[in-house]
Formats: sequence, C-alpha cells, structure tokens
Amino acid sequence: MVLAAIWHNPPQLINRFVFMFEMFSGLGLWWSIGLVLAVFFVLAYEFINGFHDTANAVATVIYTKAMPAHMAVVASGLFNFAGVMLGGLGVAYAIVHLLPIDLLLGMDSTQGLIMVFSLLFSAIVWNLGTWYFGIPASSSHTLIGSILGVGGAYALISHQPLKEGINVGKAIDIMLSLIISPTVGFIIAALLLFAMKRVWLGSKIHKTPEERLLVDGKKHPPFWARVTLICSAMGVSFVHGSNDGQKGIGLVMLVLICMAPAYFALDMNSRSYDLDRTQDANQRIMEIYQRNQDQVSHLVNFSVPAKAQEELMSHCAAGEALQAMATLDKRLGQVRTYEEMNLVDRREVRRLLLCIDDTARKVSKLPLPAKELTDLAKWRKDLTATAEYAPTWVIVSIALALGCGTMVGWRRIVYTVGEKIGSSGMTYSQGIAAQITAAASIGIASLTGMPVSTTHILSSAVAGTMVANKSGLQSQTIKTILLAWVLTLPLTMLLSGGLFLLNNHLFGG
Repeated sequence: MVLAAIWHNPPQLINRFVFMFEMFSGLGLWWSIGLVLAVFFVLAYEFINGFHDTANAVATVIYTKAMPAHMAVVASGLFNFAGVMLGGLGVAYAIVHLLPIDLLLGMDSTQGLIMVFSLLFSAIVWNLGTWYFGIPASSSHTLIGSILGVGGAYALISHQPLKEGINVGKAIDIMLSLIISPTVGFIIAALLLFAMKRVWLGSKIHKTPEERLLVDGKKHPPFWARVTLICSAMGVSFVHGSNDGQKGIGLVMLVLICMAPAYFALDMNSRSYDLDRTQDANQRIMEIYQRNQDQVSHLVNFSVPAKAQEELMSHCAAGEALQAMATLDKRLGQVRTYEEMNLVDRREVRRLLLCIDDTARKVSKLPLPAKELTDLAKWRKDLTATAEYAPTWVIVSIALALGCGTMVGWRRIVYTVGEKIGSSGMTYSQGIAAQITAAASIGIASLTGMPVSTTHILSSAVAGTMVANKSGLQSQTIKTILLAWVLTLPLTMLLSGGLFLLNNHLFGG
C-alpha cells in the first residue's frame, strides 16, 4: 500500500529523498552513523523481545500439542506482525513520555547518543540473560527500567531534582499497571477454570496431553479445545504485537527525537489541513480555560495577557500555558506546512504542543462539567496528532523484527511455562483459561494506552489455573520468576544509569 502510494505520487518520493538527504547532511557523517546504529539496536532489541516474550504466547498451544511447534511460531509471528501494524500508538508514547519534555528536547546531542546506547545495551543484556536461563522475565520491565535509569542519571549529573529526569506521574501509572495486571491475570484465570470445570464436569478438556495419550490413545486435544487453544494463542500473539510492538515503536521514536529532534520532532508529512486542525484545537482548549476560569485559575495564570513570546521556551510551566498557546497560534499561522519552518522552529513547536497538552492533562483531572471534559479530551488528541506519530517505515521495521524474532528461540520458555510452574502438567482447559485471560487483559491494556507485561500476565494466569486445579506450584520456579520480577526494574535502572554516567564521564566532556 505504501509502495503503491509512492509509485502513483512521484513528488512524494522526491520529497522523502530530499528530506533524508537534508537530514543526513545536517547531522554529519559520524552522527548519521550513530543514528543508524541506534535504530539497528532497537530492532535487535525487538527481535530479542520476539523470541523472549512471544514464546509465552505459543507455550500452551505447543505444550498441549494443539499445533505443531514450527506452525505455531510461524502463525504467531504473522499475528505479531499484524498486531504491530494495527495496534496504534497509545502505548508507544506512554514509553516516550516516561522522560520529561524538557529532558528530551534540552539534552545536548552527545548526551542523547550516550543515553540511547546506554538504555539499549541494558535492555538487550538483561533480556538475553533471562532468556538463556529460561526465566519468563518481563521485557516491559526491562525497557522501562532502562529508560528510568538513564533519566535518573541525567538528573543526577545535571544537579537537578529527580522529576527533571523522570516523568514521575507517568512512571507511577505504568508501575501500577505492571504490578496490578499479573494479579488480575492470576485471579481471572483461576475463576475461568473454576467455571469451565463446573460447566464441563468430567470432560476430556481437563486432561493433560500425557493423560489423553494414555487413556484415549490420541495425541491432540479434543476438536473444540484445539480450536479454542489455537484461536486464543493467536489472540495473545496479536495483542502482544499491539502492546510490545508499540513499545518498540516508542523506543525508535525516542531515539529519533533525542538524536535528530529537528527532523523528527513533528510529522513532516502533515499537510495544511493537519496544521489547521492543530491550530483549531489549540484555540478550542483556550476557550475551555476561559469559560472555566474559576476552576483552572490555580493552574493557568490569567493575570498575564496571552501574548506570543519570541524567545525559545526554557521549560514547561502550567502557569504560562496561555502564553505558550498564543505563541503556538502565531507560529502555526505563519506557515502552511512544517516543511516551511526552519529546524529550530520545528523543535520549538513540538515543545509548545507537548507543554500545552501537559497542562490540558492536568486540567482534565479537575471537576469541570462533563461536556467540557469530553471536548477537552477530543481537542487534546487533535492538538498532539502531528507530534505523537510514527513514520510508516518505523512501524513496518518493528513489525518485521518482532515477527521474525517470534520464530526462533522459543523452546526454553515453552518448557518453563508448560511443566515448571505447576507440580503437574498443564491440562487443555488450563491452557484455554490462561490464554483467554492473557489475550483479554493485554488487549484492554493496549486500547487504554498502558504498557503491560505479556510474560507476567500469562505466567501468573498459568499459576492461577494450577492453584484452581489444586495441582500446586513448583516453589523453585515461582521463586525464580518472582525474583526476576522484583529485580528486573532496579537492576536495569542501575545498569543503564551506571552506563550513562560512565560514558558521559568518558565521552561527554
């Protein structure tokens, strides 16, 4: 579709080549090489994520012999690819916004390069280590811990409060999501298995593959159980792509924004209509503030006239929202496309958009009339549409890396999930309950823009079914998984933060 559009629109192809030439010539040879390597390392991380996390998606369907292993991993790879392509960008920018706006656009180029490679190295090393030992650890925890580590280290060397290096509010929201989701998975999967045992009492779906082979002499699960296992496994693969794939997209955008903000701060494919929509949303939000001055006056300073500022913004402050909105209105009114702006102005407009949206997010938590809150949510989406985007090549690259990674390295995790969580083997009904729970939980998280751990949700769902089935749990495996769950965040934070501090000392001058 993308190639066809370019083929029938030669000016678009020419514009893309001109943009790429301008970017690489503006960045210089060594910086361009660094940017290409950084994107390559993100794709490597996503490939590792594929065989690390997606093994969880196919673990039950392979273990229960519902599908041959080679067919399961290929199908899972295709559904992961589709999940990335259709998953949206809500989770992607939840990852990007872990770092404050001032840090993203205020960090110098050398520190940006050091930050990117420090967090990528930390995430890749931890993922490979836990995969090698067959531990179902969370790639989400790994990535988020690595980002928080470099953010905290930046605040340390800048002699600034922690909130200047980490978006504390966003970090708390994501941590709660990562903590609560496995518990919910455990409970729902257990309840679902209870219900299945009540409805289908004595059914063959409550046998393990070994029991069915011994009693019935058949290798595969009953027909409907097999269909349900396959469909739910592909569902887990799809939502894994939509959630974890978005994390990869967010990581690439984090790299591009940090290393080449003048070229990727805004969607350069935006047309005059998109800028008009952005400008209109800005004005509509300002009108909401004006109509509700009493409620928002402690956040927005109405005593200073809303006058456009000529100097660059040094930081985001809710009190200066009206001035930022006037400045944005003036900047957008002077051009028809972002291509008409110089590199400095593009970067400044992104800062203005995200600062205005940050204030609007705070206002949305105030007790305003329901219609005003609904309108504010709509205008916020229109406001940030050209800043919270991802080029098509980024989405396709991540989809390919995750899909291809799915097809290798799955055996270690499959064995752990199938046989080492419970004291006995997994029954067909347990596999169904765990996979349906995981698919539903991760799908809801993706729709709400919250990153969750596929590994932890599925592992806890399997554990929930083992408890519900009175099979008991293997304490050593559970301890290992819990230990990885507890240690992943702090250790990746220390590793990425330590690497950032060391490299900044050696190369940052």
